[in-house]
Amino acid sequence: MDLFDYMRDHTMKSEAPLAARIRPVKLQEVVGQQHILGKDKLLYRAIQADKLRSVIFYGPPGTGKTTIARVIANTTSAEFTQINATTAGKKDMEEVVRQAKDSLGMYGKRTILFVDEIHRFNKGQQDYLLPFVEDGTLILIGATTENPYFEVNGALLSRSIIFELKALEKADIKELLRRALTDVERGMGAYQAVIEEDALDFLADLAGGDARNALNALELGVLTTGCGPDGKIHITLDVASECIQKKIVRYDKGGDEHYDTISAFIKSMRGSDPDAAIFYLAKMLYAGEDIRFIARRIMICASEDVGNADPQALPVAVAAAQAVERVGMPEAQIILAHAVSYVASAPKSNAASSAIFQAMEVVKRTTTTVPVHLQDRHYGGARKLGHGEGYLYAHDYPEHYVKQQYLPDEIRDQSFYHPTDIGYEQEIAGRLKRLRER
Repeated sequence: MDLFDYMRDHTMKSEAPLAARIRPVKLQEVVGQQHILGKDKLLYRAIQADKLRSVIFYGPPGTGKTTIARVIANTTSAEFTQINATTAGKKDMEEVVRQAKDSLGMYGKRTILFVDEIHRFNKGQQDYLLPFVEDGTLILIGATTENPYFEVNGALLSRSIIFELKALEKADIKELLRRALTDVERGMGAYQAVIEEDALDFLADLAGGDARNALNALELGVLTTGCGPDGKIHITLDVASECIQKKIVRYDKGGDEHYDTISAFIKSMRGSDPDAAIFYLAKMLYAGEDIRFIARRIMICASEDVGNADPQALPVAVAAAQAVERVGMPEAQIILAHAVSYVASAPKSNAASSAIFQAMEVVKRTTTTVPVHLQDRHYGGARKLGHGEGYLYAHDYPEHYVKQQYLPDEIRDQSFYHPTDIGYEQEIAGRLKRLRER
């Protein structure tokens, strides 16, 4: 390293964002993630013993994936190399492999390769790493905000241990903020800043489990707030609110948060909890989810989970879907809330959806023929073949009903639709029972 490299590194460290400067360098400094970093946990023991094997850290932004990798870099006796999948190309990877082979061959030292945003690597790039992970040339540490089971090569997954990081608890973020505010060497300690407890709670709460978001807001507050009469910078609730502006909702439209939230949304409507359903609706709208997608899910729920217990649920959902396309946001949120609250509060029955699933199974495994008396007799030659012979026209009979066989002979005793005694379906069940007993 020459003088210019030294000065550049020194400047970058001093001018780096607070979240980067305050990043832990020792395992004992890491906050949160006790489910994988507790002293009795595998990852903690592996790092302490310097016996780490290939791993993938998976979790939301700001939860410590890069931090843990940095701790490993400061702990291990192996060579440590980092690349970012968003910028690294084939030549960068070839150079890493070359240096890893040299290190192993000349000094007997293995190389840990940390790949940030590993989901950004395409299949070919991931395949390139595979043989070197397989033969031990590289110990891979991958970090990703996306579900690795969807985004990472299955062969790499089979050779790695996956550790899921959780969103940090509010108490964890408060501890990090206090540490950052008092640390003179790496934090904001030299500014003589103090933070009020309600401001601390506010930042920790609105960070959404993302430590980086909270630290960025704190740094902005310290750097843009003047000293008070006592010579100290006071981070009040107003200052904190201005710095963080808007809560960052963890919601990746192609990732786990999308699927988890829509799952909770549907299950809340199915479970007749309009409060929870409205909450998840609000979360999706706040995060910018496509209102047409939301409307489609409401229509499905109205039919699958409400069904004939309230036949009006589906028309309400369909009307809402049409209305949101014509009206758009922000007024569409009112229309969606209308439909969601109706479907969630409606009586529930899945009798109709169960009926079609059962019927589909029978169709898959059974060969049937339409009964002769139900066959069409209007096309050429059908009458001569006896098609339609013996059919009883329902409207010619009392209540427009006459008992006759409609199912094929092969499944004539099969039953699919079993209406419940809930909501309007109770009326349907009673009518069918009365007709069948005639």
